[in-house]
Amino acid sequence: MNDPIQLSSQSRPLVDPFGRSITYLRVSVTDRCDFRCVYCMAEDMTFLPRKDLLTLEELDRLCSAFVRRGVRKLRITGGEPLVRRDIMTLFRNLSRHLASGALEELTLTTNGSQLAKYAAELADCGVRRVNVSIDTLDADKFKAITRRGDLATVLKGVDAARAAGMQVKINAVALKGVNEDEVERMVDWAHAGGMDMTFIEVMPLGDIEPARFDQYWPLRDLKARLAQTYALEDIPYRTGGPARYVRAKETGGRIGFITPLTHNFCESCNRVRVTCTGTLYMCLGQEDAADLRAPLRASESDEPLDAAIAAAIARKPKGHDFIIDRDTSRPAVGRHMSVTGG
Repeated sequence: MNDPIQLSSQSRPLVDPFGRSITYLRVSVTDRCDFRCVYCMAEDMTFLPRKDLLTLEELDRLCSAFVRRGVRKLRITGGEPLVRRDIMTLFRNLSRHLASGALEELTLTTNGSQLAKYAAELADCGVRRVNVSIDTLDADKFKAITRRGDLATVLKGVDAARAAGMQVKINAVALKGVNEDEVERMVDWAHAGGMDMTFIEVMPLGDIEPARFDQYWPLRDLKARLAQTYALEDIPYRTGGPARYVRAKETGGRIGFITPLTHNFCESCNRVRVTCTGTLYMCLGQEDAADLRAPLRASESDEPLDAAIAAAIARKPKGHDFIIDRDTSRPAVGRHMSVTGG
């Protein structure tokens, strides 16, 4: 294992053409998932051949190259990251950057199905926060949305994460006609457990069976509904991601809103995404990408990799072009969310 990264004057921070510093990297470690959520995947998914995926050692080297260039927050995603074989090896290795101070935060987004199994070990690796995707607290509805998930198992994972000392944030996709009637219940439940509750608009990524326009519930409407129950006050709280937060005075808890369509968050974008095959997407809502696997494998030196990363960041666009309406039959981006990473 390499020594902890030593930041130097030669390790120039990554800054895009619009002056935004890239300090947040989201890395997908697998496109596989044990759920098939209706807004994320087709029911009959074809996954990548395992040989196309970066090895855990390559993922470590790639993440470390970004940390060397100023990335301070690293989020591990999927698919479902905890179904990747030996994934804790990657967490243990990356934790050295926390110990050295080069990295401020190592975290993950998960569907929670494996969280009870790994929560204690994740905490031992320095993971202090975790995002868990739960779109409903109704067990039957949860099964229908995920097509195969078990709500009780996920809730046990949430309890395990909290018991291990991790701060849990609940993410829910706002689904018209599906979970509209329980957003207040979800807020009350999350806040009673000391957890933030974040709502996310459906994103037009990948072909799926339901029409996305029929799923789409604008968060301005969801927020207006919440305002009938709670006194919502704007707060400056940020986690480094795209969510904008308010505080519900009645519960004292935070509610986040991620609004790629009704109010995009591009002006402050500080993040890029790498897929499990080493493809770097500079924007979630654009198709332009850079192959990092080839330079990663071309040389034991990191110079080709560093050059490829710098060239890609120089092409980062100003923003995305997400559109959802009844006349737009094709997704804004053809790849599924599980391919890019959550």
